Amino acid sequence: MAQPRWQKSSYGEGGADTCVEIAAPTTSRPHLRESATPETVIATTPAALHAFLAGVKGGTLGRASGRTG
Repeated sequence: MAQPRWQKSSYGEGGADTCVEIAAPTTSRPHLRESATPETVIATTPAALHAFLAGVKGGTLGRASGRTG
């Protein structure tokens, strides 16, 4: 199986390892990972990825409040 080709977000901080990366293997679902922890990979659907990116671009994703429950 070929290794996915990862692309860093253009919103990353000057090439630092603090950004989201995406890979779109041709035979499976899109994958996301944090460049600081590349061993943790999330597989998603194209529709969910689209909704996530729209939320990021639109500023509708709020910061975590630190509360639980």
